[in-house]
Amino acid sequence: MRSISILSLMLLLLPLMSYVQKQDKKPIIIFLVADSTVADKPYGNGNPEKGWGQVFPLYLKDGVEVKNYAVNGRSTKSFRDEGRWDKVMQEVKKGDYVIIEFGHNDEKSEDPKRYAAPETDYRHNLERFVAETRAKGAIPVLATPIVRRKFENGELVATHGKYPEVVRDVAARLNVPLLDLQKRTEELVSRYGEERSKALYLHLTPGEYESLPEGRNDDTHLSAYGAFRVADLVADEIRTALPELAKYLKE
Repeated sequence: MRSISILSLMLLLLPLMSYVQKQDKKPIIIFLVADSTVADKPYGNGNPEKGWGQVFPLYLKDGVEVKNYAVNGRSTKSFRDEGRWDKVMQEVKKGDYVIIEFGHNDEKSEDPKRYAAPETDYRHNLERFVAETRAKGAIPVLATPIVRRKFENGELVATHGKYPEVVRDVAARLNVPLLDLQKRTEELVSRYGEERSKALYLHLTPGEYESLPEGRNDDTHLSAYGAFRVADLVADEIRTALPELAKYLKE
């Protein structure tokens, strides 16, 4: 019986070794914790609204999974009070990424279920999100809220008050990667201008969509086109803030 050389044996075992390595390799998982500007929206019934988190998986290579926990109308306060944060923490594992973007609904001072004052509750909630994510061995990422489309005398007007600055401050003090989407979307919407920027949001004429027979003029929520343009900015920010994650972005 002819003996098998060491080289021949190695060549026979290579496919098995490669398979085992692939099985042992942990997939990259990105959790999204946010509001309606990020959330998945239904595709049926001609729904034109999309969140940037809904299209973001298309920017990532195979082997990266996005778990989108973003929900319409939530703030840092209500997301936690409703137990949604607890569900995220039950799933998060060491090495996962948790991208956190709130602000639109934290501002609603008339709603005690959602309101979180920027310098107190909002700041404290962000700090807790960061600490609890790190306690799980995961990587927190903070994002400033995207802008609303509000123009006065042809100039884009800021509507988020102190909230974006609080996010930046928490990120700097706690050494957390920051995706400055407020700044990037402000640049984008300003560059598009008052009229053209309507395409980024839900500006629809009556009858354009069967699901919205009266049309819609919404300067907060994103159209499909707007969702892709914001996802472009998210990818750009990741390339700067998270180079170790950037290698999983498609070219």
